[in-house]
Amino acid sequence: MSDPRAMNAPSGFHDDLPLRREDLLDDPIEQFRRWLGDAEAAGIPLPNAMAVATADAEGRPSVRHVLLRGVDQRGFTFFTNYDSRKGRQLAENPHAGLVFLWKLLDRQVNATGTAERVDPAESDAYFATRPREARLGAWASEQSSVLDSREELERRVAEADERFAGIEVPRPPNWGGFLVRPDTVEFWQGRRSRLHDRFRYAREDGGWRIDRLSP
Repeated sequence: MSDPRAMNAPSGFHDDLPLRREDLLDDPIEQFRRWLGDAEAAGIPLPNAMAVATADAEGRPSVRHVLLRGVDQRGFTFFTNYDSRKGRQLAENPHAGLVFLWKLLDRQVNATGTAERVDPAESDAYFATRPREARLGAWASEQSSVLDSREELERRVAEADERFAGIEVPRPPNWGGFLVRPDTVEFWQGRRSRLHDRFRYAREDGGWRIDRLSP
């Protein structure tokens, strides 16, 4: 059950809530769902926004924000162009890091793990829920490539609209989902003293070990 104190926290303020070991569920995915529910109940805009850190084969990092589109016992799912910088980097180096920040509740969650492409049928199902304009954009945008002008992008959108006039816009073959299977998931609760509460779940012997970390 969500903590009502967290749900009722006024804007820009938190109640210096402690995070204790006995507060945590045994499974980090279920614990994450609980905290995500608290963020939604608190009215935080885009509570599913997350930073995704990737690195290329030489270890050069990059990071950007995307939207979490699914969370289940497998891990965390988001969708993107596979030819984008993050898509190319995950093809070279599947290790990824995720961070969620819910400042209103003074909470963070970060996870590390390996990313893999989801089944095409799963990508098709999600793509079909997107507005037509977004589906056309997926065809028009060569994500992360150099663009000469805004007009060039708008021309590509118009061409895609004409190509798929009167029919459903299918998913481009280079667009789909990534599933990040976590090896660690850390829950951070801010405290006014700066002696924050941190707990890390780490995979161990088919289950999860939970450790308190120094702030």
